Amino acid sequence: MFTKAVRIYGKRDLRLEEFELPPLKDDEILAQVVSDSICMSSHKAALQGAEHKRVPDDVAVNPTIIGHEFAGRIIEVGKKWEHKFSPGQKFAIQPAMAHMGTLDAPGYSFRYIGGDATYIIIPDIVMEADCLLPYEGEAFFPASLAEPMSCIVGAYHASFHVPPGTYKHEMGIREGGRLALLAATGPMGLGAIDYALHGGRKPSLLVVTDIDEQRLARASCLFPPEKAEKDGIRLIYVNTGKIDNPAGYLRSLSDIRGFDDVFVFAPVRQVVEQADAILGFDGCLNFFAGPTDTGFSASINFYNVHYAFTHLVGTSGGNTDDMRESLQLMSEGKINPAVMITHIGGLDAVIDTTLNLPAIPGGKKLIYTNISMPLVSLYKLEELGKEDPFYRELHEIVARNDYIWNLEAERYLLANAKPI
Repeated sequence: MFTKAVRIYGKRDLRLEEFELPPLKDDEILAQVVSDSICMSSHKAALQGAEHKRVPDDVAVNPTIIGHEFAGRIIEVGKKWEHKFSPGQKFAIQPAMAHMGTLDAPGYSFRYIGGDATYIIIPDIVMEADCLLPYEGEAFFPASLAEPMSCIVGAYHASFHVPPGTYKHEMGIREGGRLALLAATGPMGLGAIDYALHGGRKPSLLVVTDIDEQRLARASCLFPPEKAEKDGIRLIYVNTGKIDNPAGYLRSLSDIRGFDDVFVFAPVRQVVEQADAILGFDGCLNFFAGPTDTGFSASINFYNVHYAFTHLVGTSGGNTDDMRESLQLMSEGKINPAVMITHIGGLDAVIDTTLNLPAIPGGKKLIYTNISMPLVSLYKLEELGKEDPFYRELHEIVARNDYIWNLEAERYLLANAKPI
């Protein structure tokens, strides 16, 4: 079978190519990818090429398929896995297989599996790692977003607190505590707000900051403080760019005591130091943002580390249990990761989008891999619809849902878009 895929050959060297997949082995699975969400981690891999720790050294001669936030359907199952999987099943992939003792991951390390492809071969190691997850939802895009959502879930679980006089780490954010999400109105920040409001442990106070007024306004519309208050959570949005002493103001919102948990969503020194300054006793600073600068650093108040027992954690990705929790919360309708999505496109939009991702405003860029379509903002569909009835109908569907991507929009797109 032939596939079309975006492969990496080196630094900033991505190519959309058609090639033949090898014959399926008894321990492999053939699948069709339907959707892939482009991650900043793919942008970093594209910039670093073989220097990236997950990208093979010989990628120049044995290119790998990029994209690791993907979902699709199974086409054919090798004999080894017929007892567990069957043709027609929908699936999501957890690319992090660290517990198998490897940094290799779909979307970085393999020649025949990655999210930015029409068809893939899922190797045995993915199933052995229990990282091929059946998915029962109607739409494909939530399964694509289960991977980034699992990163958020994992970060919440990684935070911890230590009761005074003990050495016992109690994992997770403090139940009923004070939580601050800094620089948190980007796509991952929105997911973190959603999980804080609707996940397992809930804070009593949730403060969300940014310096972009439009993004704060969108977050406030998606997650209104009035609705959060009905669930017993005081939700406050703050533009720290308009405040002379942001740390002092934020501490005042916590009754001066400081915050139990603070998440940092931007690799910016001032934001990290602001997070440190607002920590309360036994406060946990969770550095969520992944920097590209290997020398990135910031000042930490070690007096507070010693006397106020403040501490620092960081996570990179989630695990399979985190992803299962994400899928479960989605299936129960408790979280809606579609709020992350602001752009859609086809497989031929992947290269430019991946290479230029930081310069493209908005949230998540969702790719449907079997269609040809430029990357389009959901807020630009109306303008494009003046000339093209395809975009006009798509705009009407999205507009009816407050410009949030949805099942009806996905079905229309897959049925009417130009095949790749």
